[in-house]
Amino acid sequence: MDKEARAIVIGAGVAGLAAAIRLAVQGFRVDVYEKNNYPGGKLSAFELNGYRFDAGPSLFTQPSNIEELFVLANEPIESYFQYSSLPVACTYFYEDGTMLSSFTEAERFAKELHEKNGEDVSAVMNYLKNSEQLYNNVGKLFLDHSLHQVSTLRAPGIGKALQTVRFKHVAQSMHSFNKQQFRSHRTVQLFNRYATYNGSDPYQAPAMLTLIPHLEHNEGTFYPKGGMIAITEALYQLALKKGVRFYFESPVERIIQSGHKIQGVVVKGEHKYASVVVSNMDVYFTYKHLLQNEAKAAGILKQERSSSALIFYWGIQRNFASLGLHNIFFSADYQAEFEHIFSLKKVYNDPTVYVNITSKCEPGIQAPPGKENWFVMVNVPANSGQDWKQIQTECRTAVIQKLNRLLKTDIAQLIEVEEHLDPVTIESKTASYMGSLYGTSSNSRMAAFLRHPNFSSALKGLYFVGGSVHPGGGIPLCLRSAKITSELIRKDLQRK
Repeated sequence: MDKEARAIVIGAGVAGLAAAIRLAVQGFRVDVYEKNNYPGGKLSAFELNGYRFDAGPSLFTQPSNIEELFVLANEPIESYFQYSSLPVACTYFYEDGTMLSSFTEAERFAKELHEKNGEDVSAVMNYLKNSEQLYNNVGKLFLDHSLHQVSTLRAPGIGKALQTVRFKHVAQSMHSFNKQQFRSHRTVQLFNRYATYNGSDPYQAPAMLTLIPHLEHNEGTFYPKGGMIAITEALYQLALKKGVRFYFESPVERIIQSGHKIQGVVVKGEHKYASVVVSNMDVYFTYKHLLQNEAKAAGILKQERSSSALIFYWGIQRNFASLGLHNIFFSADYQAEFEHIFSLKKVYNDPTVYVNITSKCEPGIQAPPGKENWFVMVNVPANSGQDWKQIQTECRTAVIQKLNRLLKTDIAQLIEVEEHLDPVTIESKTASYMGSLYGTSSNSRMAAFLRHPNFSSALKGLYFVGGSVHPGGGIPLCLRSAKITSELIRKDLQRK
């Protein structure tokens, strides 16, 4: 490779960081331009009066995606990043008073579902086994390759993938499939929840998404020392170590193109030249603002946006022994909740509430002694002009009432500090169009194939990473998008 080969990455989100590292290892001189004054995008953090809060993603699975970057960079991960496995992925609370632990060890989890919900242990084990097969035979192929190149049809494992996929995985909804597998509506609801991992509706999304539980119950759930922000910090330091240069508070104004080829970008009125440009910005905004391609941007909007989130950050003045790191308080009518999110574009009056408490893993560090830092999230529709101030007020009341009811306490009196995040703020901070967390939803059978590719077929040298393109949103998929993109760049350079 030409020693002067330059690459520009637009955005320092987790996918942008990973792409920068991979390109630096390939030999590029990499510059990253970020509009915020910090790296990480959604994967950021803040502190309020001694309470530390991860601002965005809170679930850590597949540490191998991060380990791979350190191996690639020939750096010892222990010097940058440490994590531990968790015995319980999540604690679930239902309106009928049922509480169960979602153990990360499959057999123990199956026994818990038998004792609490009356499920056959063998049915649960078979479900998780099938989830593993779907992931290993189909998911890995999908996550490791572009779906928009003919060469993928010749990739190793394509035959096994075609043999594994059944008509039911595509034709049936996730809910319909789960309902056939289990006796209890509580178990069905638990496994339906995994559709939210990519911002989708289990009553519409295909049963192919039943591969997601494999990550927690067969591979495991983990906690990064220092909280989720430790992932950002580790990747940022690794990128610096490999010579990547970062320019914060430096939003890219335009992508420079000459004919059908990329020339670089414009930042603060100055031209920055590079042979490769990787956009970690939402693909909609990339086309609309950076390329001034209104037609292409409008075409992207034909796909349904994923859900967004309304998050309350609460400093709580006591410990709750019944709660763990991850906790779910289910809605009594799950289907009505998703109808409100995706059809009515409203927030349901009895939302499912997710509570993440990192002080459970690092007491006295993530929160003052004897206190807890609560990250309280509700799934909501992407922003389409709703009155979020009113929604925030109403939702806060509904959340507190639900927690009071199921925890038998008065949460409001325990809140010492408070902050919140809504879809409008998510868009302004992270350039995620409409505040959608995962770009587009997976509510259609062909959603995976309609998601934007990791490259531009019209502009040579332009590539994409992050949650708005293949393979999707969430930390593991964003890291995979960086891998796919860097491989595409490497192969394109070899063809020269």
